Amino acid sequence: MSKHASAGSIWLRPQPERSDRLSRDRISAAALSIADSEGFAAVSMRRIADRLGASTMSLYYYVRTKADLVALMDDALMGEILLPEGQLPRGWREAISAIARRTRDVFVRHAWALLSMQGAGPGPNALRHFEQSLEALAEAPLSVAGKLALIQLVDDFVFGHALRTSQATTSFGEDSDRTRSAEALAQQLFKTGALARTAALFDPADSREAARHRQWLMEDRFELALAAVLDGATRQFSQARRSRPRRGLRRDR
Repeated sequence: MSKHASAGSIWLRPQPERSDRLSRDRISAAALSIADSEGFAAVSMRRIADRLGASTMSLYYYVRTKADLVALMDDALMGEILLPEGQLPRGWREAISAIARRTRDVFVRHAWALLSMQGAGPGPNALRHFEQSLEALAEAPLSVAGKLALIQLVDDFVFGHALRTSQATTSFGEDSDRTRSAEALAQQLFKTGALARTAALFDPADSREAARHRQWLMEDRFELALAAVLDGATRQFSQARRSRPRRGLRRDR
C-alpha cells in the first residue's frame, strides 16, 4: 500500500469515477471471493488485481490502504445482512429475529470474517443495519436504552453462535479425523463410567433418541436460544422501565 496514503475513513472520500473493470464494489466482491475460497490471509492487492484483470497499481486509485480494503470488505458483508426494502416482517419479535437469522447466515457463510473484520470501522451499510434494527424494535415495549441493549445482546448471541458453528463445521465434520478421534475418546471414557450422563444422551441402544439430541445440538438450539434471549431481555428491560420512578411524582406518599 502507498506510504503517502491520506488518513481518514474511505467513506469520507469521494467515490472515484467507475471504469469498465474497477469500482469499490467490484474490488470488495473480488476480495470476499478470495477470502471465501482461500482464507483472509490470501487476500492481497495483487490477487484482487489478477481476479479483476487489472494492474495492481490501478487499484490504489480506489483503495489506498489495507484499512480501506478491510472497510470495503466489511461494508459488503453488512450489505448482505440488510433485509431488502419492504421485507422486514411485522411485529418486533419477528423482525429482530429475521435480522438475527440473516446475520447468522452471512457469518456462517463467511466464517473467516468473524475474526478478520474486527478492526473495521462502521461504513454506510453498518449504519443502515443499525437503523434497520431500530426500525425492527420500533414497537417493542422497551425504553430507548432497553432497545439498544437488546440489539447488543442479540448481536452477542448471533456472533457467538456463528463462531461456534463455523468451528464445529471446520473441525468436526462428519468424516473428519477430529470427529473420529473425539468419538473414539468418548466411547473409551463411556466404558469407564466417568461420563455417565453424557453417555446416556448418546446411548447406541436408543439411536432415535441419540439422533434427536444431536439434531438439537446442531440445529434447533439457535431458535430456542434466540427465543430465550428475547424473552429474558424483554422481561428484564420492561421491569427496569416500570420500576424507574416518574419525574414529578413524590415517593413519600
